[in-house]
Amino acid sequence: MQKFDLLIVGGGMVGLTLALAIRKQTSLTVAIADTLAVTDLDQAPEVRVSAINTASQHIFANLDVWPLIQEQRLQAYQHMHIWDKAGYGKLDFDHQIADSEQLGWIIENKVIRNALWQKAQADSGIRFFTEEALSNIAMGETEVFASFTSQPPLMAKLLVGADGANSWVRQQMNMPMAFRDYDHHAVVATVRCPQGHQNTAWQVFLETGPLAFLPLFEQDLCSIVWSTSPADAKRISALSPQAFAKELTAASDGKLGNIELVSERFTYPLTMRLAHDFIKESAVLVGDAAHTIHPLAGQGVNLGLLDAAALAQIIAEQLSDSGAGELRINKRWLKAYSRWRRSDATEMIAAMEGIKQAFTPQNPVSKLVRGIGMSLLDNFAPAKNLLIQQALGNKSNLPELAKKSDQTF
Repeated sequence: MQKFDLLIVGGGMVGLTLALAIRKQTSLTVAIADTLAVTDLDQAPEVRVSAINTASQHIFANLDVWPLIQEQRLQAYQHMHIWDKAGYGKLDFDHQIADSEQLGWIIENKVIRNALWQKAQADSGIRFFTEEALSNIAMGETEVFASFTSQPPLMAKLLVGADGANSWVRQQMNMPMAFRDYDHHAVVATVRCPQGHQNTAWQVFLETGPLAFLPLFEQDLCSIVWSTSPADAKRISALSPQAFAKELTAASDGKLGNIELVSERFTYPLTMRLAHDFIKESAVLVGDAAHTIHPLAGQGVNLGLLDAAALAQIIAEQLSDSGAGELRINKRWLKAYSRWRRSDATEMIAAMEGIKQAFTPQNPVSKLVRGIGMSLLDNFAPAKNLLIQQALGNKSNLPELAKKSDQTF
């Protein structure tokens, strides 16, 4: 039986970030169990992308992963343009008001995962188990026992579920979760915009929900996230590429030109999920295994990366305080992690719900008030700067890895 300090189930962006953060701050050993293969980038952009804010960029830079991301491809954006299709309100955000070189980056998920995987593989304290999925978990008094069907079992002191929204770890541990169907499906695709994305993230609130155009590494390419009703998602997904592109052009008021669809379309339902507690016995949840939110502000992966940085920091502090040099599971620090990260996730879920409800089509008076409010906000610099700082991830309770250091650039 192979023994480790941590067993992380899930080798996606959050699980890999946690492994590297643990290794940077401690000498603990880490096992990662995940059967999802790592594949090379294609010339065509990956449809799945993430909006990475400044706090997440600091995490990657402090883990020496950011240069590996830059060696591949990414797109910074300096502006955001948001408008209301049902009214006349609009908001424009610029990096200069935030005293920052950019507001964020749009990066293909494969780019981030490949960079993290490459860094983790070079660390002798991290072992990968990729041939088959785990089949069972058993909790002992001081250890967690994880079994495969045919491979020898693993033993660890702490189990981490970083295995996504439908977390196997969460189900095995019978950890309850609150959830609510947003009654939205997201349609994602890559499109070509002849007028160029202009290093800008574009978002229009339509009658059925928000439509975002996220700038990619070529100036005329964008990734779209179209959140709409399930029935409308089915309808637009069935349109011909030409008809779909025509609807996109109309929905965006032609601000990016006559749009062309250049990829497949993928559709998935949107659901709010929040675990009642992020811990149980010697198991911890991070990322989408603990919470999922509406993608309209692109903060889901950033929340998960903060989970990873926070958990690694608390573990490192526990080791330092105990002076024992070995990981000892303590309910006090596990609860501290759960309170910290669940509070942040709850706050973000509430904010997303507020924005979603504010743009739900109502009567003409509500639309008028909404438009006036957006226009007033657009001309009030202090309030706009506060919103930008929130979007950048600049909060008072950030983990140390999410803060700028001499290595962060």
